[in-house]
Amino acid sequence: MSKYTSFPDMMEDHNPFQDPAVTQHSSNTGYATLDLYNPFDNNTGPPPPYEATTPSAPPQPAETPPSRTTPTEPRNYGSYNSQTAVNATTAELMKKQEELEKKAKELERRERELESHSLGPGASCQNNWPPLPSFCPVGPCFYQDINVEITQRFQRIVTIMYYFWIFSTCTLLFNLISSLAMFAVNTSGGGVGLGLAILWALLFTPCSFVCWYRPVYKAFRSDSSFNFFIFFFVFFAHVVVSVVMTIGIPGWGFSGWIVTFAALSLSAPVGAIMMINAILFTAQTAMGVVMLKKVHSLYRQTDASFQKAQAEFATGVMSNQAMRQAAATVAQETFTASR
Repeated sequence: MSKYTSFPDMMEDHNPFQDPAVTQHSSNTGYATLDLYNPFDNNTGPPPPYEATTPSAPPQPAETPPSRTTPTEPRNYGSYNSQTAVNATTAELMKKQEELEKKAKELERRERELESHSLGPGASCQNNWPPLPSFCPVGPCFYQDINVEITQRFQRIVTIMYYFWIFSTCTLLFNLISSLAMFAVNTSGGGVGLGLAILWALLFTPCSFVCWYRPVYKAFRSDSSFNFFIFFFVFFAHVVVSVVMTIGIPGWGFSGWIVTFAALSLSAPVGAIMMINAILFTAQTAMGVVMLKKVHSLYRQTDASFQKAQAEFATGVMSNQAMRQAAATVAQETFTASR
């Protein structure tokens, strides 16, 4: 076709693998493979023979026994900061658990309160105070249950006031005993004191319960402003009387300090008994001042006020059937007289 290209004859069987340059190296199997043969090496000798090597297993690390923590050994969950965070989270969870327990107790108390008041619209709880035996002809006069009727926030202060009333009653009874001891050594001047001591014990015991303990109980039970003001007025008078009891004016029926010092000159045992009574009167006065301030501080935290007390008083007067009838009678008589 062209003078520059020539093709072999089609009949000629040309095998490229029969080239002497190829057969010179492929015929010798004793040499190394092409992986180890470097044709650019300047060594004149033949390449080194191929030596097959078996792959060796990788080295095994030294086995160490796993460390196990004991139940008492604290586990290390991370750095110091992460451990502090875990402790803070645990304390927060414990605080929330305590709050949930308080709420559960409050709900249980509310449930008992609803069950106790589920007697009907016109029914009331059965009186349980004072706890008198069944054979007594006089039954209980009041219903009292601090755990049911008083909010958990004010249960402690109401309970303390109840115990304070019991302490005041016991002090008056001990005053009766000391006055009796004084009458035993001084029959001429101790009779008046003994009689007044009996009168104070019979008078102050029920009056203090009705006039200042029940108002503070009802005030914290229903957040009554009117009962708060009754309590403050009567309890302040009670504290003033306690101061007079502590002084111990002769002939007033109180075994205070003045009467005690006079009794020590007559009889040491009687003076010791009256001194104990004077100490009880002093403690009663101090506790009265503290409780008055405590109740006043709690009163300031509530929604009670003088305006609410006036409204409660007006509502109570108008809801009383006897008071309404008396007011209607007076109004009718006034209208008749004017005609």
